[in-house]
Amino acid sequence: MKHKNEKRKQFNMFYYRIVRLIAAGFSLFAFQRKIVRNELKHHKGPCVVIANHEASLDFVNLIGTTRRPMHFVISRAFYNTLPCKWFSSKVGLIPKQQFQTTLKNIREMKNVILDGGILVIYPAGLMCEDGRSTPIPSATYSFLQWLGTDVFVAKTSGTYFSMPKWASGIRRGRTYLDVYKLYSKEEVAEVSLCDLREKVDAALSFDAYRDQEQLLVKYKTGSNIDGLENVLYMCPHCLTEFSMRVRAHNSIYCEECGFEEVSDEYAFLHRKGKRGKEYRYVSKWSRLIYDNLQKRIHAGLEEGMSLPCSVSVFNPERRKLEPVGQATVSLSLHHFHIQGTLSGEQTDLTIPTANFASLPFKPGKYFEIQHGDVSYRCFPEEGMTVMKFVNMVKIYYEINSAAHEKEHAEREAHVKAHAHAT
Repeated sequence: MKHKNEKRKQFNMFYYRIVRLIAAGFSLFAFQRKIVRNELKHHKGPCVVIANHEASLDFVNLIGTTRRPMHFVISRAFYNTLPCKWFSSKVGLIPKQQFQTTLKNIREMKNVILDGGILVIYPAGLMCEDGRSTPIPSATYSFLQWLGTDVFVAKTSGTYFSMPKWASGIRRGRTYLDVYKLYSKEEVAEVSLCDLREKVDAALSFDAYRDQEQLLVKYKTGSNIDGLENVLYMCPHCLTEFSMRVRAHNSIYCEECGFEEVSDEYAFLHRKGKRGKEYRYVSKWSRLIYDNLQKRIHAGLEEGMSLPCSVSVFNPERRKLEPVGQATVSLSLHHFHIQGTLSGEQTDLTIPTANFASLPFKPGKYFEIQHGDVSYRCFPEEGMTVMKFVNMVKIYYEINSAAHEKEHAEREAHVKAHAHAT
């Protein structure tokens, strides 16, 4: 009960209303939000809202869908950059390391439900970089059952085009929000974990470019693809890596073979000339890059990466990132390895990759590796390598997860066979 009382003392409804008012203005003018349906508006009692993640400010579209306070689970990295921590701590935010959940985090989230509140989580953990939904860590489904409450879905469409991860700034244009109940408390308790996973994945899965085919929304400067070469780093025609460049703001081309596509006002790509196959969707081109890397890894043609990086960490006293030195950051199937001089000392860290479904990152800029309470923000000398590094982390996670599931199944089969024999 102590923790619940502390939570109540920290939360301030007056500050929360200020945030909700600011968010309402932003969602109206920047995101031009249109609500498809809102089954949360008149809901009473505790619930958890699971939401897809197209852009960093998706939450501003959601926060005004009910007068009741919503407690958002956000990344600690984002929380640390907020200008007023004393204010942030009073509006129901629950900061946590991405892809890592502590007992304190679990207690804070459970207390929201015990207090009859609304908990909001983004199961994928990261906003998408190419318009496709990112995988959901497997522990999420059992966590939803453990919460033991009604489950709502908040499905966003269009914010990816308003705030592409690979670009800067906001591009005004219509966005949509659909909020509906997925499970009642009783239903979520009875459903199998397999069925729960299937239904949650289906509810949160999206391809922004396929949605755009139906919506055909124009976004301000929507044809500008500066920065997209950091996501689409491999030519789909000659398969050369790191050869893609952008010119005239709307043309992406390969320096090696001359393959070229141009972007239109709806953000679709069109082949220029007769070289290669047309990739209308960024998401489809990105998937080709991912699949190609996956095949090379399984064939033994790619065995990790090693990148010289500048490294920064968050200074809690100054509340900002500060450079701490240089290091070589390596990735293999089972480990990250950070070796160099950080904060004036020789550093040699080995961090298991098994629990990292992905990494926080900015295409062309940096990726972050979390170790305990410290997040190492790594800036490779060649920015284009960020996306390949992150793709490799995702593939290694799939490989390690499959191996773990196989080992678990074999162990269960052995136990059952032994029990039958005796």
